[in-house]
Amino acid sequence: MPLDIYTHETSEINMTDANSSLIHLTDVELTLSSDAGDVEILRGIDLDVGSGETVGIVGPSGSGKTSLLMILAGLERATKGSVRVGGIAFDGKSEDELARVRGEQIGIVFQDFHLIPNMTALENVALPLELSGGNDPFKRAEEALVEVGLGHRITHYPGQLSGGEQQRVALARALAPRPALILADEPTGNLDVETGEKIMDLMFGVHERNDTTLVLVTHEMRLADKCARRISIADGKIVADDHNTVEAAD
Repeated sequence: MPLDIYTHETSEINMTDANSSLIHLTDVELTLSSDAGDVEILRGIDLDVGSGETVGIVGPSGSGKTSLLMILAGLERATKGSVRVGGIAFDGKSEDELARVRGEQIGIVFQDFHLIPNMTALENVALPLELSGGNDPFKRAEEALVEVGLGHRITHYPGQLSGGEQQRVALARALAPRPALILADEPTGNLDVETGEKIMDLMFGVHERNDTTLVLVTHEMRLADKCARRISIADGKIVADDHNTVEAAD
């Protein structure tokens, strides 16, 4: 599965209708082949997420939650069903077209940081912007690093940064294109509890300041409970979709 999140050109995404869903999935299925035969990963997924929502996706290991996130990112193709993000139908799109959508509208944060070791923090964040032909890539990269509290570490290499700092660089890289949607797959999985809390505070702070949509996959219920909405997946199906009134009251 390619992790080409670095290429974008002008996309056709239409965000003019504030009342429309940013994410719209209809009867999505994912079946993968194995030596033992076909394996159903996702089954009959229907999902709508509005612009500006925060959604936590939870479920046991192997339930399909990360696969769902990969489909939302266009990094995995649904076997069946319809996938639309920002008004763009993913069905039938080429890899280059999906890369353009990711580059402009989707920021992705993984559990593993995926930083290039021989590049500074600034260069790691600027690289996707440079490859996409964006304006002022280093200026925008520096602004993103300042936003995540790393303005004083822009010349440091990944090996000179703590795990939490490396995840901040990865978050800055996701934020630099100013995406409408942030997808995070276990973003605190390689961090201690205290550092993980700081990373999540940063992500939710970005959401509040920029009104981005945040979809978070996690096995930690306390993190999912920070979201206004919690979706539970089991055996490839959505089994619960709850609004978190406690979070909303805060």
